[in-house]
Amino acid sequence: MKLYDFDGMFDEKLSEYISKNAGRYKENEWEDIIPVLYQRFGDTVVKSLGKTPRKFYGEMTDEELVKCLRAHLKQEVPVSDFLCTEIENRRPAELLLPLLDGTRGECEYALNLIGADERAVYKYMDMLISSDDEDIKNTCADYIKENADLVLSSALENYKKGVCPEYMLEIMSRTVKKSDEVFDVLVKAFRGDADNIPMHASYLAAYGDERALEFLLDKIDEDGITFVEYQELKFAIEALGGEYEKERDFSNDPYYKLIHPQG
Repeated sequence: MKLYDFDGMFDEKLSEYISKNAGRYKENEWEDIIPVLYQRFGDTVVKSLGKTPRKFYGEMTDEELVKCLRAHLKQEVPVSDFLCTEIENRRPAELLLPLLDGTRGECEYALNLIGADERAVYKYMDMLISSDDEDIKNTCADYIKENADLVLSSALENYKKGVCPEYMLEIMSRTVKKSDEVFDVLVKAFRGDADNIPMHASYLAAYGDERALEFLLDKIDEDGITFVEYQELKFAIEALGGEYEKERDFSNDPYYKLIHPQG
């Protein structure tokens, strides 16, 4: 498969354009102009190819597009946005899934191109559990949360086994179908971890069960909470339709002093 460095071609044309228009635009104006020029280039016929970059990829099959992507990465030829956009428009998730087990570059591209497609949610859960890369784990978790109900039983099981517990709590908090079991798990985690009150309060807010209000109100009323904890607790309370109007003094709190230096 012959590969084309469309980004390299564009850079050459851009250099010529900038030279011809030197002094015509300010730096901040170029930031707006360059993306427009790039999109126009996508619809410009490349003489050596006889077609535009968009048409070149548009004529490929799904299999050819993924093969082309892998070839670009293997041969270290820059991957153009035109190739990525064509793949994104088609979402051939089944063909992209094998790339998640490939090189770091293949994995990153596959994650971005597959996105939150539910066909990948179980694979993402496996990656979340097995990967040592926090960036990959976070990306997988973000996508899983958009289809959290599909992996609820797995999340519960992993949590009970102590496997990636915080990730599992976060995933459970995004489920749409409510259950007493998940609610009890989230509340227990909130009440049992004094070092992570803001995070666990955010899980209760995301879950959206008003029964959590009593636990949040009890916690926010405690004398020893910090300003950061107070803010997150108040947000969670309001997110669940409650309110907390009691005046609190955080004038000696380090974070409060940082954002309210005159307070």
